[in-house]
Amino acid sequence: MTVPGDVLLFFRGAILGFSIAAPVGPIGILCIRRTLEGGFRSGFLSGLGAATADGLYGLAAALGLAALSSFLLEWNGPLRTGGGLFLLYLGLRSLLDRSAPPAEGQHARSAPGKGDYFSTFFLTLTNPMTILSFSAIFTGLGPVLSPWVLVAGVFSGSASWWLILCGTADRLGTMISPAALLWIRRGSGILLASFGLSVLLF
Repeated sequence: MTVPGDVLLFFRGAILGFSIAAPVGPIGILCIRRTLEGGFRSGFLSGLGAATADGLYGLAAALGLAALSSFLLEWNGPLRTGGGLFLLYLGLRSLLDRSAPPAEGQHARSAPGKGDYFSTFFLTLTNPMTILSFSAIFTGLGPVLSPWVLVAGVFSGSASWWLILCGTADRLGTMISPAALLWIRRGSGILLASFGLSVLLF
């Protein structure tokens, strides 16, 4: 049985999106922390922000938008500085947060806000080098006749990773004590601030 070309292309994109999203960096730490304290929807919505940015970069690479790629790479410095400052802010806010963690077996079930989505969307966009990764991989795939199918796969693969990560964190969160959550909050704050400083200094 022959697999239709678009189906195969979609799954290639999904594998690509999953593999790019999977390494746990500042976005992953942020999603885990938000899931543990705010519940699955808060963490997953944050992950979807990153998946959307991955999809946009993938689209630019698939369509061969050289002008956009050049523009993003030209503004790589300012974008990285903005991302570094935002990571530093998020880290310091976590460290200075004196609110009580949710009780054991519960989450702070506040409704996820737009900030959950747009904060990770912005942070992912501040790494224009991602577009180079997509461009290199897409070049290896050869001519792409259905770029929208490929990009849909990239988004779906990335979103699948965040679904798995946040779902796992949500299950574990119900077994973590408030004291442990407090240490996780502080630890995530230190890591996020460290990521921010490394971006600003190197």
